[in-house]
Amino acid sequence: MSLSLAWIFANKFRQSKQQSGFISFVSASSTAGIGLGCFVLILLLSVMNGFEKELRNTLLSYIPHAEFIAASPDGVYLDDDTRAKAAADPRVVNVYAYTKASGLLQNGSKMKSVEMQGIDDSYLQSKPAIKVPVGAFVENENGVFLGKGVVEKLGLKIGDKVQLLLPSAAQDLSFAAPKVLWLTLLGEISLGGEADDFIGVMKRQTLSVALNVKLGATHIEFQLADPFAGRQLIREYGDVFNQAVYMSDWTRTNGHLYQDIQLVRTVVYITLTLVICVACFNIVSSLVMSVKEKTSEIAMLKTMGAQDSFIRSIFVIKGMINGIYGASIGTVLGVATAVYLNQITDTIEALFGFTLLADGIYFINYLPSDLQVIDVVTTYFVAVGLCILATLYPASKAANIQPASELQ
Repeated sequence: MSLSLAWIFANKFRQSKQQSGFISFVSASSTAGIGLGCFVLILLLSVMNGFEKELRNTLLSYIPHAEFIAASPDGVYLDDDTRAKAAADPRVVNVYAYTKASGLLQNGSKMKSVEMQGIDDSYLQSKPAIKVPVGAFVENENGVFLGKGVVEKLGLKIGDKVQLLLPSAAQDLSFAAPKVLWLTLLGEISLGGEADDFIGVMKRQTLSVALNVKLGATHIEFQLADPFAGRQLIREYGDVFNQAVYMSDWTRTNGHLYQDIQLVRTVVYITLTLVICVACFNIVSSLVMSVKEKTSEIAMLKTMGAQDSFIRSIFVIKGMINGIYGASIGTVLGVATAVYLNQITDTIEALFGFTLLADGIYFINYLPSDLQVIDVVTTYFVAVGLCILATLYPASKAANIQPASELQ
């Protein structure tokens, strides 16, 4: 018998007025459970994708993808061989030298630790995310741009003078009196997250001279087309580098953020897939009860010549319809919510007066969403597939009914 006829019978069994109210409730709860699982899974996967995208576009736009760190107090320099090799390497977008030092900023009685970066114009051209204009230090070599949190902590305004204390070590490795620099605040940096509470940017030559870095820089940074290739690339370059350096990449300093995102994504997928599985158990329950209730009708169909495969198809389709309804509704709601998530969260924050992601704590201050077709398609077909698997046992029970024993 044709599949279309099996579909007609499946719909008749679903819409039968004689069907028990309890069976209808269990069937509806399975549909709702599948829909809820698909909705939440698509939404959370989109949020995880959004965090990963923002990690690339925000955090990785200003932190070093890979770098050499000078092992000697004299510093490190970018030699011509390394520069030429990087220029010919399609994985490397740019390479430049800069100086970094931890120090203490003092304004009156207020003090704040800071991670000062000494950079030049080529660095600023390659890192627009820092939002420091090219040529900012031409007129004022002792100028400085400080993170938003640092400025607020010290109570500074543009044009104020601030004292920078840099650690200094004697030849016997004992600490000497700190070196002091007077800097003029030229502007404020807002990168988002914890970076705003400790970052500072000034001219590289000024900082290198203050630290007595004879080779001009303490770090060589590689900006990469794919930041995730940093770990392998820095070791390739380090093996042939002609100076004593430490090798590092962003996964050593901020890799925990990416690992956390991947861990949450995996846990979310497994957990919500199990939620869909639990909803599918309701399909098994409702179909088993439906088979029990429709025993006489099944026996009559068999006496009229219906084959076991036809009876089996009826109940597979009956359960699959519940799965398709639930998965379709949940997928549509999940896609719609993921697309308009920013507007929804803004409305919730405005109504209840709280912030989901506090500014200055996380590297972004909003809930991101990046809906991907592969996640939607995978979620939908996994849900429908689980529903089909759930129908196999009840459908087999229906096909095994013996008309002779049921129609006595």
